[in-house]
Amino acid sequence: MSERRQLINLAYRLLGSLAEAEDAVQETYTRWYAMSREQQAAVESPGAWLTTVASRICLNLLNSARVRRETYVGDWIPEPLPGGTEWISGRPGGATVDPADRVTLDESVNLAFLIVLESMTPAERVAFILHDVFCHSFAEVAEIVGRSPAACRQLASSARLRLRASPPSATPAAQSAGVVRDFKQAWAAKDIDALIRLLDPDATAVGDGGGLATTFLDPIEGGEQIAHAWVALAHRKPADMTFLERTVNGRPGLVAEQDGAVVTVFAFEVAGDRIRHIWVIRNPEKLRRWTTG
Repeated sequence: MSERRQLINLAYRLLGSLAEAEDAVQETYTRWYAMSREQQAAVESPGAWLTTVASRICLNLLNSARVRRETYVGDWIPEPLPGGTEWISGRPGGATVDPADRVTLDESVNLAFLIVLESMTPAERVAFILHDVFCHSFAEVAEIVGRSPAACRQLASSARLRLRASPPSATPAAQSAGVVRDFKQAWAAKDIDALIRLLDPDATAVGDGGGLATTFLDPIEGGEQIAHAWVALAHRKPADMTFLERTVNGRPGLVAEQDGAVVTVFAFEVAGDRIRHIWVIRNPEKLRRWTTG
């Protein structure tokens, strides 16, 4: 059971969903405990066995997910992870469950990084995460993926090319926090000129309601268009809705809270002093861990 946290970390990066990661790890342990004591004792490295099985389960899930997501309503964004503190004050954020207890929040769970992973084939994603993030040898990856070490090396190389084509921003979190704070203030003030200055001219905003919550179905392209859309949102904001500064996958973000529950998570990618991407997650199935007590 000491391997469980490592398996959750691996599965979340492979699947982009903490709920699916937990299910995959649970299935892994189900298979382990289904073996007899003699069979378990014959396993030279239980940790390696669990990693192999969990990775294969995730690979199968990734292959089936590609089919499921073809019928997903709107864009699919990875499930956002809440942090336990406000990113401005450091005070507890009130989340009842802190996935940071199970998922190590580093650059490999940055939402922008996970979005790039979504563009990879399932085999590329598994090979890249296992080798480049979790430092498994290509011989080990080959056993998991069911291909030759040379083929797995090529898969990881192709994945790196995809990452280099759309590299996540390297802007420090403290600098990003300042930009997101300014955006929040300009949004509250309905200051369209200030919003335009804070948005990259080629910025994009993507919403994910999953057909379960209202949001924009098509991405909004261009900083000026996003600014107008956000001012329109500000005019429609319910009186009982508040916007809070929270970490999202370890980066500064915002959440909208209503009646004690988080109804929207806003994740940002900041490049320099401007916002390049905004991801708006409203699918309630992806927000269960954000609801406050």
